[in-house]
Amino acid sequence: MDLSLTEEQELIVGNVRRFVREEIVPRELNLDPDADELPPDDRVALIDKTRAMGLYGLDIPVEYGGPDIDLVTRTLIAMEMSQHRAGLYAPCYGTFGGAGLAQLFEATEAQKEKYLYPTLRGEKRGFFGLTEPSGGSDPARAIQTRAVRDGDEWVINGGKIFISGADRAQYGLVFARTSADKGRNGVTCFIVDTDTPGFEVQRVVHTLRSAHYATELTFTDMRVPHDNILGAENRGFAIANDRLSRQRIPYAAGCIGVAIKAHEMALEYVPERETFGAPLSTRQAVQWMLVDNEIDIRQARWLTLDAAHRAQNGMDFRKEAAMAKLVATEAASRVVDRCMQMFGGYGVTKDFPFERWYREMRIRRIGEGPSEVQRHIIARDLLGAGLR
Repeated sequence: MDLSLTEEQELIVGNVRRFVREEIVPRELNLDPDADELPPDDRVALIDKTRAMGLYGLDIPVEYGGPDIDLVTRTLIAMEMSQHRAGLYAPCYGTFGGAGLAQLFEATEAQKEKYLYPTLRGEKRGFFGLTEPSGGSDPARAIQTRAVRDGDEWVINGGKIFISGADRAQYGLVFARTSADKGRNGVTCFIVDTDTPGFEVQRVVHTLRSAHYATELTFTDMRVPHDNILGAENRGFAIANDRLSRQRIPYAAGCIGVAIKAHEMALEYVPERETFGAPLSTRQAVQWMLVDNEIDIRQARWLTLDAAHRAQNGMDFRKEAAMAKLVATEAASRVVDRCMQMFGGYGVTKDFPFERWYREMRIRRIGEGPSEVQRHIIARDLLGAGLR
């Protein structure tokens, strides 16, 4: 794999980098340190600029109006978009748009008309309802929400937890067990309108994430039309799994972007900060932290671009995506921690973005599959299917 950027990639990456530094960072100075939204007027103005750049609607396929970019380029963009205070979970505050629930690209035409197209136009919001109180690391086997067919409808009972945006959504994808099979082949994906009787947002769940909360959902005799099945009956987890593996690549890239920015800030700071009559940069302990940062970033970047390259070229990439997610989240956590140490007392204040990155980066080692699950995926691939 050639890690050098093409001329087109250089242009795109350069444009995104300037956008972050000239449009996002200055506006961010006027926001609360925990904010994850821009004022409406600023958001509209910046969306106009990303449209002019030809990059609005990232992750939307070309045939649906998205930009014509490959996965490697998308990964490089993700590394740039996250290089600001809110960059981990609100990269560029959403001004580059997105695909929403990408699973809907596999919907029927009637489902697309009702859910996908309004979402792409910004008229509807959706949520992704997979994780349950019984577990999230192995969702197929942990799913206890059940759906029983009754004529042309399915009756769903159960619940979900750690679901983002369900209280503001008009619909969501809900995964429920529809057969006696206890594994992956007994799960079906339903498109559920949030105004359906029996649907309830039970409570708000606050996490380490700044200005953000998740929700817990309950379904009580909730009736969903048979036509609202997304994909095939009992094959819902297949819809979720491929997308989850692919999403781990830009997810990892966002972590690398934060690590790059933190490292850059430390490199600027330590030659200027003096202790005991000499710059911090002359201290071996500090030098070694900077060296370790550089190694962590380069290793994570290589693995993530390798996963993107394989996925883009139709090669098996599940193991590589797991490696990228594992290494990037853990390496970036170490980089942010070291940079906080180098900044001393300033590193833990809200005057700098480190404390927010530190909190939110901790979640990244759990979200999209915890580190232990990624190691299991890698080991299973190395040892063969006999490992369960």
